[in-house]
Amino acid sequence: MYLTNNQQTILVTGAKGMLGRDLCPMFEDEGYIVIETDKDTLDITNESQVLEVVSDVKPAYIIHCAGYTNVDKAEDESETAEIINAHGTDNVAKSAEANNSCLVYLSTDYVFDGTKNVPYEPNDITNPINKYGLSKLHGEEAVKKFCSKYYITRTSWLYGHHGKNFVETMIANADNTNLKVVNDQQGCPTWTVDLSKAIIDLIENKEEYGIYHLCGGGQTNWYEFAKEIFNFCDIKTNLQPCSSNEYIQKAQRPKYSVMSNDNRLRDWKLALKEYIELRIE
Repeated sequence: MYLTNNQQTILVTGAKGMLGRDLCPMFEDEGYIVIETDKDTLDITNESQVLEVVSDVKPAYIIHCAGYTNVDKAEDESETAEIINAHGTDNVAKSAEANNSCLVYLSTDYVFDGTKNVPYEPNDITNPINKYGLSKLHGEEAVKKFCSKYYITRTSWLYGHHGKNFVETMIANADNTNLKVVNDQQGCPTWTVDLSKAIIDLIENKEEYGIYHLCGGGQTNWYEFAKEIFNFCDIKTNLQPCSSNEYIQKAQRPKYSVMSNDNRLRDWKLALKEYIELRIE
């Protein structure tokens, strides 16, 4: 049994993931009681179990970080992605509403098709071009359908110290003599720590319920992102740019998934610099 039920209680799904491992201690530092769950303690695809756990905790907020995140694999495992990201979010959303909890749902820039050439706004039309993005959009739709109190928080190009990510992949492959990175996909790199701060700010400031873009400020492409990683690490590489047509991936990516973050997160380069400095220490 969980002993909670007050306005300072937060229940986090996917607490052992890359975001959760930064988010949970940061909430605790702010004085919240944090109930951490992961796939071993809460199967979000099990409706009765989700309702039982949420009813037991009665949290003021549920931060729904759990999800299927392998973009390429989702093309072959679209049913699994739907079960976790859509049906699982159905269950969490229904349980949140039944217990008067506010749901914070982590979504993605891949709900957009990339046909714009100016930053996407929260109310822009969605049109995912891969199965992962579609499953996350269905999750968004579940939140809007079942919850009266919610924040849908879209983020992008996420990296952090506690999980596999692009920054660490680049550093691990720095000695590759044929290191190629695409330069025709534009987006917003986002550090998990900055994203966690922005989520906490939404709650602390009692922002209006709705959809928010919580991503690094500014924009770049994967090649320029990689260049900055090596620059901050003072690593010399044989990094070469290439097109998406040259670097074939199972899932199609939007060419432009830059989102307007309303200055909620700092410039992506400043965040990356601090991430690298902490990594070296």
